[in-house]
Amino acid sequence: MYILILKLECFPVILPAMELLSPAGNVEKLKYAYLYGADAAYIGIRNFSLRQKADNFNEDEYKIIREIKGSKKLYGALNIYFHEADLENLDQNLDYIAEYPFDAIIISDIGMVRKLQKRFPGVELHLSTQANCLNSEAVKMYRDMGFSRVILGREASLSEIGKIKSAVPEVELECFVHGAMCLAYSGRCFLSAYMADRSGNQGLCSHSCRWDYRVLEEAKRPGEYYPIFEGDGFTSILSSKDLCMIDHLKELQDAGVDSIKIEGRMKSIYYTAVVTRAYRKAMEALETGSIDTSAYRDELFKVSHREFSTGFFFNKKDIEKPTEKSYLRQYIFMGMIGQKTGENSWELIVKNQIIPGEALEYIGPDVLYLEDSSYTITDAEGLPVSQADHGKSYILKTDAPVEEGFIVRRKATEPESWPRD
Repeated sequence: MYILILKLECFPVILPAMELLSPAGNVEKLKYAYLYGADAAYIGIRNFSLRQKADNFNEDEYKIIREIKGSKKLYGALNIYFHEADLENLDQNLDYIAEYPFDAIIISDIGMVRKLQKRFPGVELHLSTQANCLNSEAVKMYRDMGFSRVILGREASLSEIGKIKSAVPEVELECFVHGAMCLAYSGRCFLSAYMADRSGNQGLCSHSCRWDYRVLEEAKRPGEYYPIFEGDGFTSILSSKDLCMIDHLKELQDAGVDSIKIEGRMKSIYYTAVVTRAYRKAMEALETGSIDTSAYRDELFKVSHREFSTGFFFNKKDIEKPTEKSYLRQYIFMGMIGQKTGENSWELIVKNQIIPGEALEYIGPDVLYLEDSSYTITDAEGLPVSQADHGKSYILKTDAPVEEGFIVRRKATEPESWPRD
């Protein structure tokens, strides 16, 4: 009797590539999310999304979206909690929503499951983070309802994510990895409704936790105040730190995360482009193991942000301490490069006033940045202008090797307490 002994070679386990999911508050932002490296983007439909202050989408914009989407994925957020009047409104808009080329619909209200499955049988359902799903038993329940993906609550740790994926491997897991965090449990906060009569759970959050307060005193502890001295005497003492996991993509992948999500549908094209690009480059480095993308990572810090943290992924000590600093910003978003109009001549889409002669920088999907002080700006008739203002048509003439879709910015000269990009 012979025993055949096979020598097994050890091969590294190749984990599937994660999806990079970026925010889009309007058609322009959607275009730039795809251009700067997103595999997928998520948008809101007006009146049914938790970011109603974003432009969101309505009218016939679905026609433009169909043209720019290509082979990329697109997810639609219908993630408010529905009152009876909202149900009637939804029924009246189902045919309109069907015009969008959605690959999935994001919901948090379980009452919408059967309605959407019936109307959109070929469209996946993704569970919103607003549903606060944090354990494998809940994921199994949502799987049985027909959800193909669960966007986990931000409170899930990497250890918990790994256990959930092992228990329910057939369900995709999506996690927020960058952007604003909420002081409440995955956004279930009544502070805005109480202080501004705008419900965060209906998509109208006024971000009361970000406001500047002079004094905070708890009634049962009279005379005991939070230390709030910063700058001119104001600070956002309830404001949580921003999330940034760009240095921990391998840990996310090892835990079984299928899609990493960037927060920020209300933020600028500049934010969408720079943050998406940084994570795309980091993911490429993770896949190849040989690309130095540190310069693109550093660009994240040039976009306005609060103090960064790793959220709840490793422990909760860091995120439980509110930030004591306002938004930090090093650069100002000035506009975008539009279509080519001639030799070294481009349409200039101005977002903030540009004074010719001030040093500008151009960034592209694969171009870190180009510096330029020798450009000229003319009006549509070719006449030089002393300033270029938002909402008007201009032509940029430059020898810099720019392309359509490049972002234009300049260094900030003001204090750090800027509104966000």
